[in-house]
Amino acid sequence: MTFWGFRDGSLLVNRAATIAGVPALNPWEIGGIFGAGVVAGAVNTVVGSGSLLTFPTLLAFGYSPLVANVSNTLGLVPGAASGAVGYRRELTGQRTRIRRLGVISIAGGLLGVGLLLALPSSSFERVVPYLVLVACALVVVQPRLSARMIRQAALRPPRERPHRGLDVGVFLTGIYGGYFGAAQGVILIALLGIFVDDHVQRLNALKNVVIAMVNGVAALLFVFFAPVAYLPAALLAIGSAIGGQIGATVGRRLAPNLLRLLIVLVGTGVAIKLFVSP
Repeated sequence: MTFWGFRDGSLLVNRAATIAGVPALNPWEIGGIFGAGVVAGAVNTVVGSGSLLTFPTLLAFGYSPLVANVSNTLGLVPGAASGAVGYRRELTGQRTRIRRLGVISIAGGLLGVGLLLALPSSSFERVVPYLVLVACALVVVQPRLSARMIRQAALRPPRERPHRGLDVGVFLTGIYGGYFGAAQGVILIALLGIFVDDHVQRLNALKNVVIAMVNGVAALLFVFFAPVAYLPAALLAIGSAIGGQIGATVGRRLAPNLLRLLIVLVGTGVAIKLFVSP
């Protein structure tokens, strides 16, 4: 199984490849990519894993896995930023969290992009479905684990302190996000739910900001070091920006338990998709 189209070489070796000869888009395909971007932007804002809608769409329209991956990452950055803006009310008082987790996540994202550029393409993709399933399991047990951590926190001073487990988890999630990124939001929201004592909507807002940071750094590097199909990337960018606002509006109205259920359902679907992908 290979997602990237290079069985023996690395992206760094093959980054000189061009996208000459990629299929011209007809109006129906333009509309399909734009529509997928809208839906993915909304899904990413509420749950995560919208890439599992847009990435296969680009593949279906004839783009190579490499071009589809980097174009998809670039195109969904505006959606992540839009979702973060839509949740700005829930970000109040989280500046310290954003700074600390943002720096950690960006560091992981840079390492993930470096691995994608330098290593064979078959190394990380084998563990992706298992990571997503672990994330779903974390979401399921999150309320009980959070309650336990709240009891433990009651024995400590009330000031929130960085948790080493969260830092490590965010760093590893950043590596994953820089490398591929599908269901990155599912993993991150599970980690935040376990280690941070706060309402799930505020954690969802924090998740959107952190992911926007990681994807933004990855997209910037892809512009310089990987072949990008700019027309579909632009269509995804416009669509995902609109979808991000839709997702912020819908997601804010969801009850916490319903949001967790959606996270588990979408995450499980992502894992199944990755298991059966050729």
